[in-house]
Amino acid sequence: MNESFGSRLRARLDACGPLCVGIDPSPALLHTWGLDDSPAALERFCRTVVEAVADVAAVVKPQSAFFERWGSRGIAVLERTIADLREVGTLVLLDVKRGDIDSTMAAYAEAYLDKGSPLAADAVTLSPYLGFGSLEGAITSAMANDAGVFVLARTSNPEAAGLQRPVAGQVLAGAAAANAGHAPFGPVGVVMGATLPALEHSLDDLNGPILAPGLGAQGATPADVARLFGPVRHAVVPSVSRAVLADPKQVRSRTLRYRDECAAHLSGAAAQK
Repeated sequence: MNESFGSRLRARLDACGPLCVGIDPSPALLHTWGLDDSPAALERFCRTVVEAVADVAAVVKPQSAFFERWGSRGIAVLERTIADLREVGTLVLLDVKRGDIDSTMAAYAEAYLDKGSPLAADAVTLSPYLGFGSLEGAITSAMANDAGVFVLARTSNPEAAGLQRPVAGQVLAGAAAANAGHAPFGPVGVVMGATLPALEHSLDDLNGPILAPGLGAQGATPADVARLFGPVRHAVVPSVSRAVLADPKQVRSRTLRYRDECAAHLSGAAAQK
């Protein structure tokens, strides 16, 4: 990789439209597909999803937990999934939500962001609740490896509001400071749920991408994405998983529908300005 994460993300969004597809192979979803709960079924599931969405989704987001539960066999499937996606140019956001003290964060960064790692992704999700400063090593590593991070700010699950609301401003300020001077995006994105009733903080100065989970199964719609993120529509990456994964025969068609509806609503938000 010779381009920054921000440049690669901008190019993918321009080429493919605004959508991230999650790969969340839960036992329940494997069974819905008629598969058993095994590493072999996990690999079949992932290969099917990759083949269906790799060329039409800007970003694909494997959820590490569903692979980790199978130990080394699951991690091997995750490695292959990441490799398959990156081979065809799809940006990989590995959903690990790591957050720890500086020495531990350095090890996480080596595992997920170092170009030589078999688990190296284009970006990872991070938790800031040991203090935003605890993420400094991971952010430095991301920049050195032309990668990115997405820091939890206001997530889509309802249980998060009481904890996150008082500190979201600090997270956004830390991300904006890390992104200063970068173009077209800095390396630090934030996670802001598409299920939020309203944004309580301005994102105008973030200068980074916004991952907006919650489409579909959690209740958010493409119209909600436009309502919340219209002012920063160039930077928002709506994320959907269960709503497009429920039927193996419709993964691609549902992905295209969500992508195109998000693009249309965000374009409508632009026209209203």
